[in-house]
Amino acid sequence: FYDNFELSLDFKQDADGNSGVFIRSTVDGTIVSGWQVEIAPPGKHTGGIYESYGRNWLIKPDPEKEKVLKMGEWNTLKIRVNGSNVTTWLNGVEMVRLQDDIIGKGKGAIALQIHDGGGIKVRWRNIKLTPLEVQ
Repeated sequence: FYDNFELSLDFKQDADGNSGVFIRSTVDGTIVSGWQVEIAPPGKHTGGIYESYGRNWLIKPDPEKEKVLKMGEWNTLKIRVNGSNVTTWLNGVEMVRLQDDIIGKGKGAIALQIHDGGGIKVRWRNIKLTPLEVQ
């Protein structure tokens, strides 16, 4: 597991659907519990932080910021997790900054997510993970 890290990746949504990047999350069969940085169609909170099987939405980006999402094109997502702080960027724009003690105590995996259901297609490339020292 990576406790403190910076993750950058490119993603492309080829069809309408919900996806994301799980951080400090646990896996039990096909169920992933924990926190995810949302990847979704325009207006559906890409870059926001959602707690699966828990508190639901912790923070959503400002709707104006969501306009940097390029649906059907390659986008760059960056996530920094350091202690209890999580910051996300989409195409170079800071989307959210969250301090959460429960996330700070979390332990678990990083995982790429795609919801089940028909027609959802997400591609990934240029995945780079850099471990961080706690700051």
